[in-house]
Amino acid sequence: MIRITDSFYIDERDIKESFMRASGPGGQNVNKVSTAVELRYDVSVAGLPEDALARLAVLAGRLLTQDNILVIQSQEFRSQDRNRAAAQDKLVAMLQKSLVRPKTRHKTKPSYSSTLKRIESKVKRGQTKVLRRNKPDLD
Repeated sequence: MIRITDSFYIDERDIKESFMRASGPGGQNVNKVSTAVELRYDVSVAGLPEDALARLAVLAGRLLTQDNILVIQSQEFRSQDRNRAAAQDKLVAMLQKSLVRPKTRHKTKPSYSSTLKRIESKVKRGQTKVLRRNKPDLD
């Protein structure tokens, strides 16, 4: 079991991993060894609440297929184990972020003193501009 939060876990058996050759520079290692990891996780099996699923869909973007399968690729390391761990870390981070409910915004009024300060600064700025407009006579 992989721990996402204190009360939410996912089963490792639900994660499908496939390995392929990584692209990019790396010399002979890239040409011979399959180090890149593609991790597939069916989100509908996870048992996420509806609001968390909606947030995950926004977070994942194009990484989430129409069948609710989250596809994460990792090829940043030369080792297969490190790429596997990085892909799992990305999955855990994405699930953790989707489980956090955003705080609701409460409307507030500006305080009386802040309103006065704002108006005072606007009046002062306006007076400065008026002084710039009206050049004094030098006669």
